Amino acid sequence: MSKHELIIIGAGAAGMLAAVAAAQKGISVLLLEKMEKAGRKIRITGKGRCNITNTKDWEEFSGHIYPKSRFLKPAFYNFSNIQTISFFESIGLPVIIERGDRAYPESGKSTDVVEALVGHLLSLGVEISYNSKVIDIKSNNNIAERVIWLKNGKKHEEETKAVIIATGGLAYPLTGSDGDGYVLAKKLNHSLTECWPSLTALMPRDYFTSLEGLTLKNVDIELYVGGESVQSERGDIDFTNNGIEGPIGLKISRRAVKALINGDKVYAVIDLKPALTEEQILNRIKREITERGTLQIWTLLSLLLPKQLISSFLANNKIKSETLVRINDEKTINQIVKSLKYWKLDLKSYTSYERAVITAGGITLDEIVSKNMSSKLVKNLFFAGEVMDLDADTGGYNLQIAFSTGYLAGNEAAHLIEKSR
Repeated sequence: MSKHELIIIGAGAAGMLAAVAAAQKGISVLLLEKMEKAGRKIRITGKGRCNITNTKDWEEFSGHIYPKSRFLKPAFYNFSNIQTISFFESIGLPVIIERGDRAYPESGKSTDVVEALVGHLLSLGVEISYNSKVIDIKSNNNIAERVIWLKNGKKHEEETKAVIIATGGLAYPLTGSDGDGYVLAKKLNHSLTECWPSLTALMPRDYFTSLEGLTLKNVDIELYVGGESVQSERGDIDFTNNGIEGPIGLKISRRAVKALINGDKVYAVIDLKPALTEEQILNRIKREITERGTLQIWTLLSLLLPKQLISSFLANNKIKSETLVRINDEKTINQIVKSLKYWKLDLKSYTSYERAVITAGGITLDEIVSKNMSSKLVKNLFFAGEVMDLDADTGGYNLQIAFSTGYLAGNEAAHLIEKSR
């Protein structure tokens, strides 16, 4: 016997917004979550601060969405980034806007985002069942009829009028993202595009551990695949025990990881002084030597680079730290100039799903109706969030995908259920 008109699988960002949208229309909702808490992934986003969304308008926002930004457009306009902010403030979560148009909870705590959402869901009468792993969706004549799940080792089964799969992808499996949504979708004859970790660390060959903890601000990075430039970005790079991260390091990882999987030769070139031409750097170096006299290479580089970077810079260029640089030492000076503008890092590997922010790939978009997030194969089945082949750059874009698609899926599922009453 059916106790709920709508069953949503996954209490992450997409699933919770889907539940909000449907419950607001008076639909009885059961939200099934395999973990012991809702929003496990939200709790760790933005280094625990949760970058809720990005306030850029659609024209600029859409340039950060892959592989088909136009697929997201109906959902975005149905529940936009501005509406997202208004929604959170309406449920008692003040929002602030920071650099790069990024929106965060004013408290700076991602847990506050989850608690606000869960509290709102409960106030709407949504039933949330934790430790509930869905193992099957039974269908008949292309209609989902029953959902089967395990809770604390006990099997449960319930009829329903509509189902939303919002299980996430494969990134951060400790939060519950282990790809079970793909399994459920494939059982219902949906196709899966190739998946790979995105927004993840890239490991250079011969990586210097002395770089760990270093942040380079306002530098350029250019990604090469098979000898051809495929992407360039400007911003900040972090060096960690996993390699290159930070805003622009993560940004190039989508293409870099895919190329590495394909067996292509992949390397990145960092311009440490993008605001200066080679001639300007050359003149700066010569001016320093003229004013100070002959300089030890380490002293000269300390005027141009963060001290933490110098050892690896010297080793990379095979320059001894005791080298003396004179005004007429054109070879060494030109070598320094070239290396400041062209620091090549051969990329050999990447951090897999255990630390990747997002999953690229997923349920193929060709089998989903973008205007309502419904399945083209199963009449009362909907998808939302990372489980689909839709991802984005870092900066609040991925959570907005989850919120927009979740809200639209919940809204449209509710509309379908209302027509069936």
